[in-house]
Amino acid sequence: MKISALLFALCSASLFAQQLPPAPNAHMTEVTPKPGYFNEPAIAVNPNDPQQLVAAWQVPASVAYSIDGGQTWKVAEGTAPKNYRVSGDVSLAYDAAGHAILCYIAFDKLGATNYWAQGATRNGIFIRRSLDGGQTWEPDAVTIISHESAPGIPFEDKPWVVADTAGPHAGNLYIGWTQFTLAASDLMFSRSTDEGRTWSKPIKLSSASGLPRDDNGALEGFHGVVGPDGALYTIWDDRDGIMMAVSRDGGATFSKERRIIPAGPGYFGIIGVSRSNGFPQIGMDTRITSGKSTARGSKQGGNLYVAWSDYSNGDVDIFVSSSADYGHTWSAPVRVNNDPIHNGNDQFFQWMAVDPQSGAVNLIFYDRRTDNEKTTVTLARSTDGGKTFKNFTWDPEAFAAEGDFLGDYLAITAFGNKVYGAWAHQTSEEGKNERGKKTRTVLRVGNADFN
Repeated sequence: MKISALLFALCSASLFAQQLPPAPNAHMTEVTPKPGYFNEPAIAVNPNDPQQLVAAWQVPASVAYSIDGGQTWKVAEGTAPKNYRVSGDVSLAYDAAGHAILCYIAFDKLGATNYWAQGATRNGIFIRRSLDGGQTWEPDAVTIISHESAPGIPFEDKPWVVADTAGPHAGNLYIGWTQFTLAASDLMFSRSTDEGRTWSKPIKLSSASGLPRDDNGALEGFHGVVGPDGALYTIWDDRDGIMMAVSRDGGATFSKERRIIPAGPGYFGIIGVSRSNGFPQIGMDTRITSGKSTARGSKQGGNLYVAWSDYSNGDVDIFVSSSADYGHTWSAPVRVNNDPIHNGNDQFFQWMAVDPQSGAVNLIFYDRRTDNEKTTVTLARSTDGGKTFKNFTWDPEAFAAEGDFLGDYLAITAFGNKVYGAWAHQTSEEGKNERGKKTRTVLRVGNADFN
């Protein structure tokens, strides 16, 4: 169901939208018109053909595709595994050949709440490939790691897939995730050098384990980006901030991890939301900068950026820090949301994408700047290297969360000054997921054009 420009204009007359300009040339589509347990989306644009996009969500692991630059969407078939009860925690990437890669977890039943390895059933991490950009998907999933039901098995959680599309290791695919055991959490990693057909034995990126609970002290929130010289920069949360490990040989080996940014706890309370976090993302201005090179003479891109959210200001805010020396040093955090500081209103579930053509830094997040109850979606954008951010209303139709599970994050991607996002929107109509639990979220996809 398309949300017309007229509705967007009418909603923009609200108090919230009066504070922010609308995102330029905004267009939205509800890809799941009937409500369900639809959240934790991912979205990707094909750099080989920017008219092709894919968006994914849970539950189960589902995909929609667009072949007209995000104007219309169609749900693909055959992405959810049939041999597991539940699938989700989706992520997406287009590889160097323009194939769409869907990564997800699958399991039968969760363990104890937030202590997922306690009583874990069979589970694993898998990918599916689409060789036509997202329209059709190979019937057989590829296993990254899996466990059959047995006492004491780990639970593999929150994977994220990264594609190397242009460097000396172009074609490689990388996946990082959290492995929960009864005693600890570790940040794991695997790579593929054959377009996702086979994957390496997982290795640990973390030399020191985190706590075994999902809600406090775990190593969690893997994200990564590849520079033009092939360097793979990976980050994740620990108890005291954001960690980084770097590979310069296509994911075969990594530097010892180190804390690059001190930050507040990765989990925090949000009114009306069953759980919330500020997992980090990393992006890079991958445009080659004339005269900038490594000691080995190979030219690299420009700034690195890391985004996260925490309540260091009392209420939850969105932050970005940048590095002009390939992650060695980092700037002081820049506050992305531009409402008054310490006003008690939360911004949360941020996600970041750096435009590979323009270098613009784009973020999406839920915004409660009016009264800390009405929730809308904001798009923030920086065109000066992350020094300042303009805020735009992307989805002005507010909802008041009432305990529904909204997921753990939103989704955004960008290419050629066009920005694409995906988010869960709570409706008043009730639906039920496959386990019979009532839920009221639909999945919306939007685009904005800054050209």
